[in-house]
Amino acid sequence: MAASAVRAESATSDNSDSSAESTPRVPGGTGGARPRSTVLTGARVVLPTGTVDGGRVVVEGGRIAETAAADATEMDLTGHWLVPGFVDMHNHGGGGASFTSGSVDDVLAGVRTHREHGTTTVVASLVTGEIDFLAQRAGVLSELVEQGVLAGLHFEGPFISPCRKGAHSEALLRHPDPAEVRKLIDAARGTARMVTLATELPGGIESVRLLAEHGVIAAIGHTDATYDQTVEAIEAGATVATHLFNAMPPVGHRDPGPVVALLEDERITVELINDGTHLHRASLELAFRHAGAERVAFITDAMDAAGFGDGLYELGPLGVEVKDGVARLVEGGAIAGSTLTLDVAFQRAATVDRLPVGDIVRAISANPAKLLGVYDTVGSLEPGKDADLVVLDADFALKGVLHKGEWVMKPQVG
Repeated sequence: MAASAVRAESATSDNSDSSAESTPRVPGGTGGARPRSTVLTGARVVLPTGTVDGGRVVVEGGRIAETAAADATEMDLTGHWLVPGFVDMHNHGGGGASFTSGSVDDVLAGVRTHREHGTTTVVASLVTGEIDFLAQRAGVLSELVEQGVLAGLHFEGPFISPCRKGAHSEALLRHPDPAEVRKLIDAARGTARMVTLATELPGGIESVRLLAEHGVIAAIGHTDATYDQTVEAIEAGATVATHLFNAMPPVGHRDPGPVVALLEDERITVELINDGTHLHRASLELAFRHAGAERVAFITDAMDAAGFGDGLYELGPLGVEVKDGVARLVEGGAIAGSTLTLDVAFQRAATVDRLPVGDIVRAISANPAKLLGVYDTVGSLEPGKDADLVVLDADFALKGVLHKGEWVMKPQVG
């Protein structure tokens, strides 16, 4: 395609500054005053309609703008890629901080860590716990959603199968009683975006219907369901597969299990953890081939150690050891989430999996934004949307992150 500009309605600096003052500042980053208008030129810009070589993106007042001011600052990004900020809909923490148990400052530090790796929109995922604790935690985190720090809450447990519990405490698991599911979504005060369920358990189908009625994603995961039971859950309203392949039965030639049902149904978006540990490259390729790029969402399923390093951690009440970047339970050795950041997932998808860049952008930005209901403001480089941008070099290594028009990491160019 020929070089062109990304055009949008301008947002005034006054409006942007007012919004920024009402939102708690996530610690870190360069900070400082924003220029009135910034023009990013020369990069390969990935748009919903395709890639523009030598593209031109104007940022003004925290949003992508149509025209540049006369005194605009220009940044030449020739030789780089410019893609939308990443959207992570399944993330338990990072930077040494847990979204399930950390203080508000801890949560802010975890968000900052992932922003520094290109994730400009993040959902806080909670691991299995007592219902009252999860409800209390949802109340705390919902305030950060209302303030724009988080994009919503995800309850991964306690309504999951003990047969496929992964890194969840079996003693705290319970059947998906619709009354208890309702208690959690009520505690989240409209900020609950997703609940992961083993829908074959008693109350599972009723809970899926309840979630669908309240506009909350019902995700099938940590499940021991059969193929037919999975189909029943999809018909009831489930729309997401929590980290497909992981914590569910493998495909069998006589008993195909949940994986086949989830891949074949066009209503399902499948989460994939592309860290080289959770999935073989051929499994990822299989998912893309059968679901298509429009039905894949890259996630991190990150725990505290993401962006922090090896060592001993806790995931809920369970001890975790991270060694060589792989998190496993101290007791039993099950994989315990990941230490993945989405910039690494992007680079791996481009250089190891050899996926088209446009497909990666759909999986890492557009698709999760659409599922979360925030595609009107993030997930693509389009007129009027937030200036959430990621700069990658020719080898897809992270070089810059712009969040609402402010550099979290400024590219060293020129």
